Amino acid sequence: MSALVRTLHVLGSRQFGGADQFFVRLVRRLADAGHPTLAVTRRSGPVAEALSQAGCQQVHLPLANQWDVLTVVRLRALVRRWKPDVVQSYMGRATRLTRLPRHTKAVHVARLGGYYKIRGYYAHAHAWVGNTRGVCEYLVAGGVPADRVFQIGNFVPDPVPCDAAAIRAERVKLRLPVDAWVLLALGRFIDIKGFDDFINAVSTIPAEISGRPVFALIAGDGPLRDTLHGMASRLALDGRIRWLGWCEQPSLYYRVCDVMVCPSRHETLGNVILEAWRHERPVVSTMTPGGMELVEDGVDGMLVPCSQPEALGRRIREMLDLDPWGRARIAAAGAAKVERDHGGAAVLDAYLTLYRSLIERRRTSVR
Repeated sequence: MSALVRTLHVLGSRQFGGADQFFVRLVRRLADAGHPTLAVTRRSGPVAEALSQAGCQQVHLPLANQWDVLTVVRLRALVRRWKPDVVQSYMGRATRLTRLPRHTKAVHVARLGGYYKIRGYYAHAHAWVGNTRGVCEYLVAGGVPADRVFQIGNFVPDPVPCDAAAIRAERVKLRLPVDAWVLLALGRFIDIKGFDDFINAVSTIPAEISGRPVFALIAGDGPLRDTLHGMASRLALDGRIRWLGWCEQPSLYYRVCDVMVCPSRHETLGNVILEAWRHERPVVSTMTPGGMELVEDGVDGMLVPCSQPEALGRRIREMLDLDPWGRARIAAAGAAKVERDHGGAAVLDAYLTLYRSLIERRRTSVR
């Protein structure tokens, strides 16, 4: 049996976006595998609540946005007392405040899921993990030593078990005809997510395709909520769009839909693509950095340029015009890719392999 790795994970966010949810999933996976794992979080946020519900060990620190000397001092004391092998920080705030004690044998790994400012925030870490090839290339171009930059992808939750009766019941609840085509888009209602492009794309798609009515489900919330609702009304789409609100657990909606659409103007990775593949659903995605890195056009999904609603509508229709076996083939290719490259077991193993390599390198360097 391989040696257990003692890890401490630091996150300063009060949100519950993709990076925050990945933080919770990785901490839980490590703890469930028997590795001593401690999370450092802000009190009373959604991350702390999710870890508490999972029974994960955690310590709360202020992790304030400014230069928080109290957190720096208390975090150093925690490292001395808890003696982790690895301290992994997530995003700029937590990484900037993670300053390990001098002469510690612990390795500081900074995990990035975006193209963030390196100088003053990330440069002091011992190693860096990017969740895409693009992020890793960005780090190296920013002056980070290439031999200490590693790519490890995200993994997404397993689908919640759901039988055919539950899917039928949800379709009835959503007032979807039995034979309806159903499109799904989900995320925060902010500009870069491109929900306005999705709504415009839906307006270009006929109300019926092959004699089947076309409906769209939109799951999410955010500052553009009223703007998007008003836009749908002006385009006379109120009868074809179902607004689901914010969904902590969207698994059932992936099951209900026929096609998942990612209309973003920018995605570093695109967790919704991975989630759709995990539910064996075909994907139409814009050509964001993440979309282009994940999706092989025509093989495991379809790609379309960003901010081109008419082109997005054409590709959605192209997906719907495929025969059932064509859509199933694309969905199966995506499911195979996510299991191979973004499965929970594969990602956990990649992190543990990296940790053990870095621990040995660090121990040699501080002797």
